[in-house]
Amino acid sequence: MLSRNSFAIGRLRQLPWGAIGRWWAVGISFYVGGLGVLYAFISLAGMPLLWGTLLAAEITTILRYAINDRWVFGERRPSWKRFLQYHVANAGGFVIWWISVNALPRLGMHYLVASTIGTGASVFFTMATNFLWVWAKAPKAANIG
Repeated sequence: MLSRNSFAIGRLRQLPWGAIGRWWAVGISFYVGGLGVLYAFISLAGMPLLWGTLLAAEITTILRYAINDRWVFGERRPSWKRFLQYHVANAGGFVIWWISVNALPRLGMHYLVASTIGTGASVFFTMATNFLWVWAKAPKAANIG
């Protein structure tokens, strides 16, 4: 009989650690790049915060999908199905981020700091939906024979 500890260790060994590491690398890169895009839209172009955050989020979401699909999860070709699933999956994380980046400045916080807080609050939700839904692999059928 397996102990809970050995069961947990076995489950941890089954995680796709390479894909998780690449996912984090993409996420951190886009966090930094997204701050730059947000700064360009709001501080340089003078776009209102509401529209700047929406446009920055959509641009980075499209680019992140392309990189995650190919480099993180090894898909040969992008698909509309995964693209739409990715958008739906990111919607929850986006709502968490967007509320933070638009509400916290009203309380006196700088919008870039608010964006960082929103990113931290939404990242685990987005990670779970990416690995457990969008790019989840079907379980392998048992070989009966």
